[in-house]
Amino acid sequence: MNDVRNNRTSLQALAGSELGQIVLVLQGGGALGSYQAGVYQALHEAGIEPDWIIGTSIGAINASLIVGNLPQNRLARLREFWKKMEQNPVWSFRDVFPGFNEKLSYWSTVTNGIPGFFRPNPLAHAGDSYPLGADQAGYYSTLPLQRTLTELVDFNLVNQCKPRLTVGAAHVRTSQMRYFDSRDGKLGVEHIMASGALPPAFPAVPIDGEFYWDGGILSNTPTEAVFDDNPRRNSLIFAVHLWNPEGAEPTTMAEVMNRHKDVLYSSRIASHITRQQQAHRLRHVINQLAARLPEPERNSQAVRELTSYGCPTRMHVVRLLAPHLTREDHTKDIDFSPSGIMQRWDAGYRHTRAVLDRKPWIGEFDPLSGVVLHEQPDLMPDAAE
Repeated sequence: MNDVRNNRTSLQALAGSELGQIVLVLQGGGALGSYQAGVYQALHEAGIEPDWIIGTSIGAINASLIVGNLPQNRLARLREFWKKMEQNPVWSFRDVFPGFNEKLSYWSTVTNGIPGFFRPNPLAHAGDSYPLGADQAGYYSTLPLQRTLTELVDFNLVNQCKPRLTVGAAHVRTSQMRYFDSRDGKLGVEHIMASGALPPAFPAVPIDGEFYWDGGILSNTPTEAVFDDNPRRNSLIFAVHLWNPEGAEPTTMAEVMNRHKDVLYSSRIASHITRQQQAHRLRHVINQLAARLPEPERNSQAVRELTSYGCPTRMHVVRLLAPHLTREDHTKDIDFSPSGIMQRWDAGYRHTRAVLDRKPWIGEFDPLSGVVLHEQPDLMPDAAE
């Protein structure tokens, strides 16, 4: 308990000054998103409430559950949502055939859907050319999710922008990424639904006459929204990743399909961070060079225009990476089994407690570094039973 109080005091004391805003970035990944709930639980227990939450797909759903409830109710709402997501097989073979319950859960999800999330759309099997309409062209209907979110999320609270909420969606007609932001306009259940409308399973969602799909098909790790924000601010960013960007070469077809999903949805985050580190370093270099100019020249219009490309902000990015579970495969993102949800939730909690204890954002850093990535060995994914 003392460690939690120390975390709260040290982090909040710095957050108001050099660390700036606290940002929580939540990747898409279906059932893997229970890891994010564990991350939030650890932050919440340490007295840390984000100033801004950015999410895509399941990350947008978890984000709305946090932002759309009062702080004292947020964890309970997350638990309620994930309890609704559990897919319990009618029969249990856990002691006889390890892993068989998870397979039963998978096939139950595929054939029956999840009552609080999605249900099969029989017309989707009427033929590839059957005219379903843009808002029903998917193998499943997500109307159950709409009811769940309406029940669990207060969008009046969301639109108070405390904390700020941003969700990413892909504009179907132009293939452009669109970030819907509570700072810039009102958000409703349709924005969360659009962010999680992953084709071909789920149909596109209309917003103001335009249709949107899951933002993860364009950018599944929406950290870019922080880097590109205007104005930029000093930030401590907890970036919660559900897909592992690194992995061994697959040797079986099952491993190929599993690794393919990791590669596809990890969204090249390592290269994104590297480019941002380079860009922010150049912005700091511009500031350093401008400071060396004589004051009359520094205040000239031409020089002021050039130095406007500089930026003094520093962003600490703490990467939290969901674990591999024993016997998991390419179906892991629809592993809504109670054991899968529980193991990932617990891992998120443990990883976040560990990073809060370590506080890697405190210390001396290169003054030219505008983006500092904290990725310690003990934050790498650990196999869970």
